[in-house]
Formats: sequence, structure tokens, C-alpha cells
Amino acid sequence: MALDQLPLFPLDLVLYPDEVLPLHIFEDRYQEMLNDCTTQDIPFGVLLSQEGKMKEVGCVAKVSKITESFEDGSKNIIVTGQERFKVLQVHNKRSYLTADFEAILDLPSAAESAQVDRLIAQHIKLLELAGRTPSPSLYENRDRLSFFVAHNAGLNLEQKQTVLETRAESMRVEYLITHLERFIPAVEGAESIRQKIKSNGHFKDFPPEV
Repeated sequence: MALDQLPLFPLDLVLYPDEVLPLHIFEDRYQEMLNDCTTQDIPFGVLLSQEGKMKEVGCVAKVSKITESFEDGSKNIIVTGQERFKVLQVHNKRSYLTADFEAILDLPSAAESAQVDRLIAQHIKLLELAGRTPSPSLYENRDRLSFFVAHNAGLNLEQKQTVLETRAESMRVEYLITHLERFIPAVEGAESIRQKIKSNGHFKDFPPEV
């Protein structure tokens, strides 16, 4: 990415590469950030922020579309996750934060086909418990299947961040398999959890019927 400093957008969420995410931009400083990004055709960085503390690793977000503009200047937008990045130094010279950064590349460690098949089977089972009917074709031709699964796997924010920071697909797949081995029995055994995921507690952005 030919960009000296990356505008930062701290949020209470984790964005993954290739994920499509709707956002509502309402604060003045982030309206300015969005204007700078769209006029200069540059992305911004989404970082998990909790209790005023930002994580060092986030995901670059490219504005795909502005879907709605309001009289107060706020906007609804659609962004797409791109590569991951690590913050090197934060700058506070504008109304919004920017950062020197470096891209995070995966280590060459592909997951074994048996592990991939296992993860897909687990994820389909979990989605069925959530009242969804996913097609196996939904998982085909994905270089980083782990990010696609992690988006809707019942992970809390810290777990999602762990997946984001893990630099090998094989390790991410193994992490998700271990998580689902614990989580699925909990869903099966607790009506409250089952009702939560059926009411989109964990799967609000997953295709309803595929």
C-alpha cells in the first residue's frame, strides 16, 4: 500500500480481510476522515478499541460505497476488509488519529485438507443450530477460510482479535476447531445459548439462507 500514514477508526469490533461491513459515520472527526479517504482514494484502519485502549493489530478498510447521506453530515457506508496491519506509531495531528504502520503477511503454512473439512463441518453444524441452512459451496475457493468462519463462530472480541493476529492459516484453523469443539456442545446443551444464536446473537451478518 503506497500510503505514508493510515487514518485510524477505533471501534468495538474486529474487521477481517475480505469481510464486508456496514458502518454509520456520525462523529465530526470521522466525517472528516471519511471525506479525506474518499477524496484521496485511500483506505482507513479499523482497530479494536475497548475502554479507551486500542489494539496494535487491525485491518485495513476500503470504502466500497456510500449508501446514504444525512443532513447532519453523517453517512452510512459499506467497507471491505483488506490486509492486516500493525501500528508502529500513532499521530495526533488531525481531528482523527493516524499511524505509521506495516502490513502483516501470513506465514506460508496452509491448513491440511482434513482440518479444513473438519472446520467446515463444525461450522455448518453450528449454523444449523442457529437456524441457518448453509450450502457447502459457500466455503469453496476461499484462500483464508479461517477469517470467513471466524466472523460467525461465536467468538468473543478477544478471541476474534486472536484470530486476526495469528499469522498462519493452519494455526487459525486449529484454533477455530478447538473453539467449536467446546462451543457447539454448549449450544446444544443450553437452551438460552441456542435461542441467543437463533435471534442473531452471533450470526447477524451471515447470509440468512444460502
